[in-house]
Amino acid sequence: MVTGGGGFLGRAVVRRLEASGASEIFVPRSADYDLRTREGIGRALADGRPELVIHLAGVVGGIGANRESPGRFFYENAIMGIELMERARLAGVAKYVQVGTVCSYPKFTPVPFHEDNLWNGYPEETNAPYGLAKKMLLVQGQAYRQQYEFNVIHLIPVNLYGPGDNFDPASSHVIPALIMKCVDAREAGLDHIDVWGTGAASREFLYVDDAAEGMVLAAERYDGAEPVNLGVGREITIRELIELIARLTGFEGEIRWDTSKPDGQPRRALDTSRARERFGFVAGTSFENGLRRTIEWYENSRLSDGTA
Repeated sequence: MVTGGGGFLGRAVVRRLEASGASEIFVPRSADYDLRTREGIGRALADGRPELVIHLAGVVGGIGANRESPGRFFYENAIMGIELMERARLAGVAKYVQVGTVCSYPKFTPVPFHEDNLWNGYPEETNAPYGLAKKMLLVQGQAYRQQYEFNVIHLIPVNLYGPGDNFDPASSHVIPALIMKCVDAREAGLDHIDVWGTGAASREFLYVDDAAEGMVLAAERYDGAEPVNLGVGREITIRELIELIARLTGFEGEIRWDTSKPDGQPRRALDTSRARERFGFVAGTSFENGLRRTIEWYENSRLSDGTA
């Protein structure tokens, strides 16, 4: 069972599972199963009867969405994960893959982020409620392993991107937001775009199909209690990122920085050695190639829906 299997990451995980030979994959759709409720979770587990659960469903968004809805982001992510893990245990699920978030790391974590640093401070304020909700599921999984011998693993992917990403201006993350700004400005003939922050913050980005590969490898090969980062181990500043996206999209106007808006976490890059050592995961997609595919997908989607 793949919760969130109809979403951006979920679709990639389902494709990767199918390529690995999984023949029965159950994706509980939110219209049919409200996983924020005990009743919805119970029906999903009864209907799917899974041996393996990969929990991807969640309420997510960029800095703006996190600032507007911190209570919702905390409650819905926490309650969904806590109830699902408990009911999966009671249903006799053999293995449970909990997907966390890089937002769980402390604001000033030494770079590169190592899994042992998770508890050395409070997360960056704009996404702390979301990050802490996911972090509690790490605690729950480790406690369930200790008391019930329930095989829960916890994966921490860095920021994802790729074709099919969320391009909604109200809730998109940084790469789709910047691609949309550049392409739309180019098409409209605008001479500038406005970008949040100073451009000094850094981020690491993992192509969605690489993330899916890492998750399926972990489901197949990893049975440890320790959380595991999924990333590429390289960072790029937001200033470098927008310059690269502008070049790849053909936007030649001015980039103006709105320094009244927050940068978010100052730096973000992961130590990826544990994933390589424990289950042989190394990301294979170069950043520029991944961006090209994402830009191409967005431009094609604009043509198909008539907005171009």
